[in-house]
Amino acid sequence: MLPLPILILIGLAGLGLLLLLIIRFKMQAFYALILVSIIVGLAAGLPLTTIPADGDVPEKLGVIQAIIAGVGGTLGSVAVLVALGSMLGKIIELSGGADSLAGRFTGWLGPKRVGIALVIAAGILAIPVFFDAGFIILIPIIFAFSKVAGLSPVKFGLPIAGIMLAVHVAVPPHPGIVGGSAILGADIGWVTILSLGVSVPLAVIAYLVGKWLNRREYAMIEATKEMFDTFGTEKSSVKAGLGAGEKAPGAGTVLGLILLPLVLIMLGTAVAPAFEKGSFWNGLLTMVGQPIFALMVAIAAAMYFLGIRRGWTPAHLGEVMESALPSAAVIILVTGAGGAFGRILTETGIGGAVANTLASTGMPLILAAFLISQIMRAAQGSATVAIVTTAGLLLPAATALGLDTIHTALLAIAIGYGSLGLSHVNDSGFWVVTRYLGLSVKDGLRTWTPLTTVLGVSGFLITWLLYAVIPVS
Repeated sequence: MLPLPILILIGLAGLGLLLLLIIRFKMQAFYALILVSIIVGLAAGLPLTTIPADGDVPEKLGVIQAIIAGVGGTLGSVAVLVALGSMLGKIIELSGGADSLAGRFTGWLGPKRVGIALVIAAGILAIPVFFDAGFIILIPIIFAFSKVAGLSPVKFGLPIAGIMLAVHVAVPPHPGIVGGSAILGADIGWVTILSLGVSVPLAVIAYLVGKWLNRREYAMIEATKEMFDTFGTEKSSVKAGLGAGEKAPGAGTVLGLILLPLVLIMLGTAVAPAFEKGSFWNGLLTMVGQPIFALMVAIAAAMYFLGIRRGWTPAHLGEVMESALPSAAVIILVTGAGGAFGRILTETGIGGAVANTLASTGMPLILAAFLISQIMRAAQGSATVAIVTTAGLLLPAATALGLDTIHTALLAIAIGYGSLGLSHVNDSGFWVVTRYLGLSVKDGLRTWTPLTTVLGVSGFLITWLLYAVIPVS
């Protein structure tokens, strides 16, 4: 094995090359991750092909074999979870469920608390629906309430976008946190329960910080002003996802479908252990609580209540579900490539070298996880790439510490919140939010970037507190 300083330099050079390829040369993230994995593996001395075990000498994987093992090990459950989560979100998205959810919460809390109602509805909707898609389908609702209140859409839209992104980076079945959890071996059930708990105070923070940022007025860019001024007229370019004569589903139905898989997962995680291992109830609840099974049940219910019962033909329902897969496929591949990069770092000993370096600095692992993820996010823009790369980098350190189930889950969540902050011009979400809300780049950097950073730091601090106060089992 190469000397420790050389391994660390190779690892840093690999990360630098990865960022250069993605940021400067706009290389597709999946290809860049695989390419850098090969280069780092060869530079660190991995063999060109697998060397079989010989006596006391263990098997040494070749570069390509290590990459294949990394991709396969990561995607064992991630691919299914991301695909199923995308299908559920797409059915809710195209059924008009977002309108019902936002409208019902507004009715419950009253017109004076529209902002709070929309933040709550957005936080719930963000659980199954990807950030960009979820925010875009809420734009008609944001515009409608803004016109009635005589306010700029940024007043309602900024905190809504903030809580949606906070949920996206930390709550399964979203791809980054699912991929990072798979790499670290974190239990998805505990990740779900703990991240949902942290999301509640983050929703409050998103509302309050958004309100503070909105203490001043921001000039609306011309393109958004035209869209906003014509909203509700025949010239409006913002369309609902419903067909002619089709009514949106009831808010209770949508809410129930979103909560159904979460309840099932919690049964498997929190209730099943109360029964004796090997007993019928322990086995049943454990199976029911598996995220894949829970999502399958939720999708079956959504197919009926949001599709078939409301007049969708089986063919149309199939098309809706099929439309969710192309975007999911790209995310799945990037996640798998992140697992490959992590496996290379483990096989070469670079991950162990980084772990030793962190240990010598005295920096807590959970703080290093947050900071590395934050740096990766700021540098290349993708939260998913930041999460899976950081998880792979820190896997040896987490393994060496022998973290228990809950603390491993909290480590994964801390990485997720690291990928939340410093959203700026290299992030597609930055452009979605600023363009729909009418913010210039300068105003986006004054509002959206600070909001995501405050939420990321707040989420991490709450997670770190839990990490410190929960006893190690």
